[in-house]
Amino acid sequence: MSSKPIFVATHPRACSTAFERVFMTRTDILTCVHEPFGEAFYYGPEHLKGSRFANDPEARKKSGYENATYKDALDQIEKQGREENKRIFIKDIIYYIVPPNGAKAHIAPSLRETQAQGSAKPGTNGDVTEEAGNPTVLPTSVLRNFHFTFLIRHPRRAIPSYYRCTIPPLDKVTGFYHFMPEEAGYVELRRVFEYLKEQGIVGGEDGVKITVVDADDLLDHPAEVIEKFCQDVGIDYTPEMLKWGDEESQQHANDAFEKWNGFHNDVLGSTGLKPREHGVKTKTEDQEDEEWKEKYGEEGAKLIRKTVNENIEHYEFLKQFAFKI
Repeated sequence: MSSKPIFVATHPRACSTAFERVFMTRTDILTCVHEPFGEAFYYGPEHLKGSRFANDPEARKKSGYENATYKDALDQIEKQGREENKRIFIKDIIYYIVPPNGAKAHIAPSLRETQAQGSAKPGTNGDVTEEAGNPTVLPTSVLRNFHFTFLIRHPRRAIPSYYRCTIPPLDKVTGFYHFMPEEAGYVELRRVFEYLKEQGIVGGEDGVKITVVDADDLLDHPAEVIEKFCQDVGIDYTPEMLKWGDEESQQHANDAFEKWNGFHNDVLGSTGLKPREHGVKTKTEDQEDEEWKEKYGEEGAKLIRKTVNENIEHYEFLKQFAFKI
């Protein structure tokens, strides 16, 4: 069974923090690294054109991460695994390693190799600047080092949840002061999934299964979903993984989630993951639009609907690979 670092690739507001919190209970065998690539994506010298703070140098400087690179993130992952001698568990937003708005991907400067390999394209100084088909800023050789899995949630639930984090009063907590539809993340998740599958990095002969988890399944059947996930990635499951709340564990979570303040409050206030009492209520589009209009105003509701509709096909594509409970 693979001992590679587990990389849970997801999009915003996919209940991913609750999912990650489960595996924070396994300090006996796992070291959890929370969203390591966000600083490089938003703030560092390799920040990607079109990202939220790309045209805001003052915000990047104020963050304290203006020098963070993608190599720094990978070095952090390797260092934590080496020092603690445990398997790495990473949860990250996939568009942190993919240029926004469908832009062509180039290997991050800090990760460019001095010799071109395979389908890699060398730059004028001999560095590898891009790889055919690779939608990310990480070389394929680096992508192969991870055991990728995927966590998704229907856009009609994820998009309104994310929108709420970018308007008053939560925007003052999160520091995200406007909604950007390109941060939905479904397109990027699909592109990376298809590339990894094409390269045999998932679903290939090396034994890494295609593992896609739907957040609604997680919320309705947490024990069954977590147990199945553990089987796929080679972790022994115990029911105690669904419980937390002791002071030391809570402080560990607080420290890990602090850098993206405001996005994880529900999980930080919880003591475990239980099946929700009521399943997803089926609503018509008119009912959804009316609910969003009441909460976010007419313009907000229109923007949410447009963003939801643009991403449903990508969610449904990934959903077909989700394991059944």
